[in-house]
Order: sequence, then C-alpha cells, then structure tokens
Amino acid sequence: MKNTLYDKIWNDHCIRQNDDNTSLIYIDRHLIHEVTSPQAFDGLDIKNRKIWNKNSIVATTDHNVPTINRELGITDPVSKVQIEALRDNCKKHKIELFDLGNIKQGIVHVIGPELGMTQPGMTLVCGDSHTSTHGALTSLAFGIGTSDVEHVLATQCLNLNKEKNFKIQVDGNLNPFITSKDLILYIIGKIGTSGGTGYTIEYTGEVISNLSIESRMTICNMTIEAGAKSGIMAFDVKTHEYLKDRELLPKGENYNTALKYWETLTSDEGAEFDRTETFIGDEVQPQVTWGTSPEMVASIDGCIPNSDSVSNKEEYINTLEYMGLECGTEIQSINLDKIFIGSCTNSRIEDLRQAAEVVKGEKVSKNIKQAIVVPGSGLVKSQAESEGLDQIFIKAGFEWRDPGCSMCLGMNNDFLEPYERCASTSNRNFQGRQGDKGRTHLVSPSMAAVAGIKGHFYNIREFMNEK
Repeated sequence: MKNTLYDKIWNDHCIRQNDDNTSLIYIDRHLIHEVTSPQAFDGLDIKNRKIWNKNSIVATTDHNVPTINRELGITDPVSKVQIEALRDNCKKHKIELFDLGNIKQGIVHVIGPELGMTQPGMTLVCGDSHTSTHGALTSLAFGIGTSDVEHVLATQCLNLNKEKNFKIQVDGNLNPFITSKDLILYIIGKIGTSGGTGYTIEYTGEVISNLSIESRMTICNMTIEAGAKSGIMAFDVKTHEYLKDRELLPKGENYNTALKYWETLTSDEGAEFDRTETFIGDEVQPQVTWGTSPEMVASIDGCIPNSDSVSNKEEYINTLEYMGLECGTEIQSINLDKIFIGSCTNSRIEDLRQAAEVVKGEKVSKNIKQAIVVPGSGLVKSQAESEGLDQIFIKAGFEWRDPGCSMCLGMNNDFLEPYERCASTSNRNFQGRQGDKGRTHLVSPSMAAVAGIKGHFYNIREFMNEK
C-alpha cells in the first residue's frame, strides 16, 4: 500500500485501534509553557499521578513575559501566578525549563526547532494551537487543550481521530520580495479558514522545495488558520542541513540511524490524497488582511471587496464597522498607528533580516506611535545583535525588545489601545486579539517594515525598487 507522509508517521505511532474508531497514539515530544500547563499539573496532583516520561518534556516562559524592563519582574498578577506555577512544577518534577535570563528562553515554537527538540518523524504536542509550526521539520505536530496536556504528562499517549489527507501543491516560483507569509495568506484567502477542517495538510511543489526551513515554518504555523489540525512537509536536504548541528539531536551512530529513518519520510509516489489543490507561486502578490479573519485578505494593490463578493453580508458589515474601514477602500490608503514584528510566525533570524533590509537607512514615519521588533528567542536576539540588526532597527526608530510572544495576543504588557491600527507579523487578527478594540492587519516582516517607514501600507516591491 502506498502511504502519504502523514499516514507513515501516524502508523509508526499507533499503539492500537479503538472500538470507537479513534486510535491510541504515542507522543514523542511534549512542549509546555506557563498558560496551559498549571491546571494540568494540578490535575496530576489531585489524582496523585506521576509524569510518565519527564525527558520528553521541555518548558519555556513565553506568553506572559515582559519584553522590556525585565529587571522589574512580572507586574501583572495573573501572569506572575502562571509563571511561578510553571517554575514550581518544573522544579518539583525535574523538568528542564528555559526561563527568563536564560539565552535559550523564547517562544516555544521558535526554541523547539532551533535547539533540535523538534525532529523528523516525531509526534509533537503543545498546549498551543500553533504547534503545527513544527511540521516544517517533518514532525506530526498539533496543539492540544489543557486536559490533553495532563493526559500526555500522565500517559505519553492520546486517543485521536485520524484526519484526512490534503495535498497543497505550489508550482512555479515566488517573485522577488514575496515571502512565505504572503503565500500562506494567499492560500487561506482562496480556501478559507475552514478549508482545511478535518485534514492534515501536506505542502509540496517547487515553491515549497525552494523555501528555507524558517520560511516553511511560517506556512506550517498558519496551517491552523486554514482550519487544519496539522501541516507537514517532507524531509529533504534542506531539512537535514538545518538540523544536523542542533544541540538536542542524537549523536554519533544514533544520528546516522535516525537519518536513515528520516530519509524515508516522504509520501510514496502514487499515494492517494483525499483532496488536492494546486496554486501557482508566480501569481502571489504582497498580502494584507483587511478584516477580522485571516481569510479576509487582499493584495497590496487591491481594495476592500464590495458586499456582492461575500457570502455573509452581516459578518462583512460588522467586520468593516469593527475595523473602521469602508467598502472599496484601497489597501495602500490605510494609515497605521503601530508596527509589530515578532510572534511564533515571523520572529526568526531570517524574518529579522528581511525587515532590517527594508528599514536600513530609513526612519519610522511620524504618524507611527510605536514600532517594535521582538526576537523569537534569546539565541535569535543574540545572533541578530552580532549581525548588527538591532542597531539598524534602533537607528530607524524601532524598539528592540527581549524575546516573548509580545503583542501577538495581548496577554502581556504589549498590546493595542482601543481603535489603534497595527501592521502585525503575527498569525491572528480576531477582534480583540492584540488588545480591546484593537485593529490588526496581518502582513509579512518586510511589509510591516515598509508600512512603518511609510506610515501606511505600501508595495514592498515598489519600495525596494525605489530604494
């Protein structure tokens, strides 16, 4: 039988088929942070249960951490309680924790790949929906709820329904200054935020093969925004090159054995998918979301669509009212208040290099109240500083911050005030996502950077040609 990549990893981890059509699946790696883990540990204590395999677990602080003035400590009482609970639980159970002050601390979906916690063929879970990020390294990765966090801690297994197989093939090439963020927003705009529901998506094609691993992470990260549980990409030379020197990978002969297995992690030729969609990379333009869902997206040279082009007119009217926009508004005419470059979607070194290339020698527009750059980890921050990227941002008028989730979700000291409008490299633009009544537009790092310089959305391709 010819198997898809998803089928192979699923079958390798299936312990048994249950009578209710679910399967008991073994979990290789469990990443935890301060938001979804405290209740899970409390559940273990109440039931007097032990952790099954503490060596599979790695913890970090990310959601609630301050990205500036860390010497003042955690000021928000809820955040403080959650972080202290994570520290206490990790100490009690002897779980490795990358905490504030540790250069390896950072956003959980950034440090996992960069430290080699994420490995091909693994099943990997975290109490965070954007765990799908790790699929770029050929792992079957997905987010779980707090009750499942407890279950994995106690048993190292989960009862799961197998998803269907969905292949998204991207042929051709991406034009200059078009990024993987533009590509995934474009795809979501075409298939909708429910287009992947019930599927695990495998991304294939020439465009995907040509992307760097960090760019692939951006696509897998936002797979959840297309409604899918997981996104995954086949192992190839680029995967190997990215991984080979990572800290937590197997060593010596164990590495050679692992590599032989990893090289099998591709879909068999002729494997059948339940659904296939093909896109042409050359057709993708710089993308900007205009509404309160990632599927509400337009090209930089476009405008907000009229009501005749939408299926839910009531939602459309409510969205425009919330966003303070009108039908037919040109995307490039939208002025901004804040710029956020960061999040588990776009905070890696390549993302920061893209943005720095744009802002070098420029100045943030006077109408921008705040522009911040938040590296995804201490290691990313250190590397960026060694390359002088921090000074490029600072000279241009951007704030250079410490690593954390920051303004992605308004769960810390970084957020939008009511009615402020932000160009954000994060993954969600729901109502209130970045702060009460905040208005979020999702873009790539280079598009956020040029918006900061211009004070409004502007075509990155034109800007770089002019520069």
